Amino acid sequence: MQVGALVITPTRELALQISEVMGQFIQKFPQFTQILLIGGSNPIEDVEKFKDQGANIVIATPGRLEDMFRRKADGLDLASSVKSLDVLVLDEADRLLDMGFEASLNTILDYLPKQRRTGLFSATQTQELEKLVRAGLRNPVRITVKEKGVAATAVQKTPSRLSNYYTYVCMCGVLRPSSGDSGEEGQRPLHPRQDENQTQQDLADFRALKSGILVCTDVMARGIDIPDVNWVLHAFVHRCGRTARIGNQGNALVFLLPMEESYINFLSINQKCPLQKMSPISDVVDVLPKVKAMSLADRAMFDRSMRAFVSYVQAYAKHECSLIFRVKDAGAEGETFPDFTETTVDTDTIRYKDKNREKLRQKMLAEQKEKEKTDLPRKNFIKNKAWSKQKNKKDRRKKMAAKRKHDEGSDVDDEDMKELLNDTRLLKKLKKGHISEEDFEKRITSKAKSKHKTASHDGSGGEDV
Repeated sequence: MQVGALVITPTRELALQISEVMGQFIQKFPQFTQILLIGGSNPIEDVEKFKDQGANIVIATPGRLEDMFRRKADGLDLASSVKSLDVLVLDEADRLLDMGFEASLNTILDYLPKQRRTGLFSATQTQELEKLVRAGLRNPVRITVKEKGVAATAVQKTPSRLSNYYTYVCMCGVLRPSSGDSGEEGQRPLHPRQDENQTQQDLADFRALKSGILVCTDVMARGIDIPDVNWVLHAFVHRCGRTARIGNQGNALVFLLPMEESYINFLSINQKCPLQKMSPISDVVDVLPKVKAMSLADRAMFDRSMRAFVSYVQAYAKHECSLIFRVKDAGAEGETFPDFTETTVDTDTIRYKDKNREKLRQKMLAEQKEKEKTDLPRKNFIKNKAWSKQKNKKDRRKKMAAKRKHDEGSDVDDEDMKELLNDTRLLKKLKKGHISEEDFEKRITSKAKSKHKTASHDGSGGEDV
């Protein structure tokens, strides 16, 4: 069976949604079939399903599709099935390039026929996308979708029924419930490391909830459509597109630090996206003691908090607006954090609630202590001084020793340099014919003899007579 249409998306969640919508259309046209090829599923099962049933429409993520094209040992020849491909769709094309799928896309395009219709769908037009259009499309036509009744030169680019807010906070974080069962509270997590079946189940459960909270990473940044989302809490304005869809009312809130106020002006001027300031709530609950108690009660929570801190720093280090969101303003680049208070808790005493994990940790600690006993004794650093200060002091000592060594040998170096210059001058005179070869040999020989006599005299000066 020949494949007539191929749809490529950057994320599994978006591919699942497209497959669900496509299934509703295919019900009316039973002569057509579709197959979903995404990461997280069993590739052997995908191969067997395609070999047995075939498909007129393939919906896939780049990594899995590239893998399917390369598979030859399993008796699958997907390349021969796409020779008559009529339509290629790259959904969220700019995200496909941003997420590092450019190499996979180039490999996939090599398998596809040149005579085809290609559709690139994207919310933003990036430079990489323009390059792809010029290199991979013949006779391209641009179709721009605009809001009905809004002029092309409109100042605001966000939906008219979207209320876009920002507020200042000292620190904003979302914690995973420690109970492990978040379903009773209407909370659902969503991230790329989840099992595929779990991801589908969480999305389905969240859609079925009358009221709930979905805590997710950027896998929900584009394309995923969940109806009637009232609020989006995020750190970047593009995520507001998850609400106020298709003319519905919605609200979005961006969390910022006080020194990041210039980001509001940037969005208003550069992105044509004005934001309203929301007054911070004065009556708030101090959750920091509770978070500390949770970390002390279970080492798993303590480990997650350390990873969260690294993510917090990386979010600033890799932010697209690095001139506004600067690492040093967050305190992450300096030696200390201004509001940091050192704790007296011995972190090695924090135990896992999971008995198996704790047993393994204790075993590793015992092995580490035993290894420290058997290792050769090393020079210990002074405990009451910072390691960085000790290292700087050691580096200064090395530099001073190197300088002394250089000064001691500086006279010899100067003599050698003078001798080398004289030899060079003699060689130039010989080449120009100012001296003969016999004179050149005599001068070089006489210098060597005088140097040898001087060395012999210096060597005998220390002997007893």
